[in-house]
Parts: sequence; structure tokens; C-alpha cells
Amino acid sequence: MAPTTDIMPSAANPIRVMVVDDSAVIRGFLTRFIESSPDIKVISSVANGQMAVNNTAPDKYDVVLLDIEMPVMDGITALPLILKADPNVQVIIASTLTKANAAITLKAFEAGAAECLAKPTSQELAGSNNFRDSLVEKVRSLGMLARKKRGGTGKQSAAAPAAAQKTTVTTRPAPPPKKFTLRPEIIKAAPDVIAIGSSTGGPQALLQFFTDLKGPLKQPVFVTQHMPPMFTTILSEHISKQSGLDCREGQDGEPVTGGRVYLAPGNYHMTVRQEGARKIISLNQDAQENFCRPAVDPMLRSLIEAYGKKILAVIFTGMGADGMNACQQLAEAGGTVLAQDEATSVVWGMPGAVAMAGVCTQVLPLNKLAHAVREYADRGASPAAGGAP
Repeated sequence: MAPTTDIMPSAANPIRVMVVDDSAVIRGFLTRFIESSPDIKVISSVANGQMAVNNTAPDKYDVVLLDIEMPVMDGITALPLILKADPNVQVIIASTLTKANAAITLKAFEAGAAECLAKPTSQELAGSNNFRDSLVEKVRSLGMLARKKRGGTGKQSAAAPAAAQKTTVTTRPAPPPKKFTLRPEIIKAAPDVIAIGSSTGGPQALLQFFTDLKGPLKQPVFVTQHMPPMFTTILSEHISKQSGLDCREGQDGEPVTGGRVYLAPGNYHMTVRQEGARKIISLNQDAQENFCRPAVDPMLRSLIEAYGKKILAVIFTGMGADGMNACQQLAEAGGTVLAQDEATSVVWGMPGAVAMAGVCTQVLPLNKLAHAVREYADRGASPAAGGAP
């Protein structure tokens, strides 16, 4: 009988991964990167979607890393079949950076994929620590989520190979929701700008949020979603189409306009600077923060510099703690921070970090965040939304 333990991975209880890619070279590199952490183990490596479907069984894997373009059966066809075989497994879509693949990846999110990953470049394959560390973080976090979703069953399928059975354990029931302290609201006036941060689960959350707003805001809205290039281009188009808002990727040197939604383009930090009486968008490729570029912290720091304390920050679902440090700075300055609650978050990492830090005025389910933001944004007249402070 397998021992009882919690959802935390260890060398004796590793996160179990299947790598699916038609390139043996890519599979080899991904396996090496993943297994650089002793608490994660690749137990299957297969060359196409059909093989992945055939290899999936209930609770056999915690995470599947799934390529899109493969012979026999592609990733987008295999995805729903994998999730049907094991609804708890977490699927990371691996995609080359093309606009077509980015659009397919957004469809994969709608079909149940948890995260996306840009296929590694030759430089990354040569040993980029940033890529390896980001991959390991995604796999570990989503593997823990898979175990949590099983709600304490953790029973190995009879179809699982003996090698996998040796590393399988029975998980304890998921812990109750974490307790946190809300921060009293300081500023009663409408904010001059709205800032949003999101990661895992963010594309679906953002689409719902902006649709639920039911119309434009007078403030400019800045959004950093952890996604690669091309993916952010398609996401901005989807937000515009679905919500009717003017959402676009931020452009370097572009003056800020009230009512517009600016999405940080993949691989660039998006910041704002004061230039005379105007606010100007600046893009940079400075070092990654929290394994990410774009990252939420540099965006928020620049907004605090440009707008002061009249900022409303909203942190949506996502792994890690990106945005926490800048949200602490914002709260201490008198600004307002909201976060998505644990129950509706795919991963309660980023929103959980700000909630547990005690800097949030409200922690709300996804379907109530748009109404809350609307109430803040429509408070009286706010001068200079996007113009002079």
C-alpha cells in the first residue's frame, strides 16, 4: 500500500510528468530540464497525441507537457481526450511562436489546458537557466494543483506501469481556504488608473472580467499577463472582440489614453513614464522578474511613480508571487488592491500572495470582480485619467 502524505512533492513523492513531442531531441531536453529538480520525474515520453491518449489513465500523471503540431494526432485533438481520461491532470501546451499557434493555444485554454509554454529556442536548449527554472516552477505548481484536485483519492490506476506506481502516494484531503486580513480602504475617490496582473488561468479570467464590465472605463487599464510573444497579440484581439473594449498591446512611446486597455506584449516589461503633462508607455527587455517578462512588479512600480497612490490594482489567478512586492508598496502609499479568491482561481499563487500579505481591500470571486472595479472606477469625477496628475 502506498504511504499517506500531503500534496507537497519530494524525491520520494515526485510530480509525475508525461512529455509529448514529435521531436526526440526536444523531448530529451525537456526531460533533462524537468528532472533537474529531484521532486519531479518524467515517467513517459511519447511522440504524438495518439500515444499520449493511449498512455493516459486516471491519476497516472500529474502534468502533461503537450506539443501542438505532431503527426498521427495533434495536441489540440488529443487535449480533450486526455482530460476525459483523467479530468484532474494538468496540461501545459507547448507551442512554437506563430500567430496561428497562438490562436490554437487560446482555444486549448477554452478546452481545459492550464498553461502555455513557448517551445524552447536554440539558446534555451543550450542551457538557459531562466527557461529551465520557469518550466520547473510551472510543472511543480500545476502538479500540486492536480493532487489537490483529487481531494485525497490519489489512487493509482491499474493501467499505470510499475515504475509509476512506486512513486505514487495517497494524498490527504485538500486544506481549508487560507485565512487572511483585509486592509481598510484609504482613498475614497475614483482611481486615475487601473492595473491588472495575471498568469495561470488568466486568459479565461481576463476575458470573463472585461466582458462582465459591460462597457468602457474612463481610466486607462494596464494588464500584464504572463504569456509569450504572439500569444499576447491574439489575447488582446480576443478581449476586444469579446468585450467590445479597445484592447491592444502597449507600444513603446505611445501616449496613454483614458478608456483604453493596454496589454503588455510578450517578452517585454510594460511601464509608464511621465513626459511633461503626458503619460507615455515604455517597453523594455530588462532582466526577468519572478521568472517572467513581462512581469507585474515593474509595471506597478512605474505606475506608482507616474500616478502616485490613486491606483486600483487587481491581481487575478496565477502561480508564483509576481505583483506582491509592488502591491505592498502601493498599499503603503494609500492605493487600493483587490484579488481573486482561492475558490475561483486556477492557481491561488499571485492573488494568494497579496491576500496573505494583508494588502487587499477586497478578495472576491471572479464573477464579482468586474462589478467591484466598476464601483471604484465610477466614483465621482477623476481628473487626468491618462493626462496630467
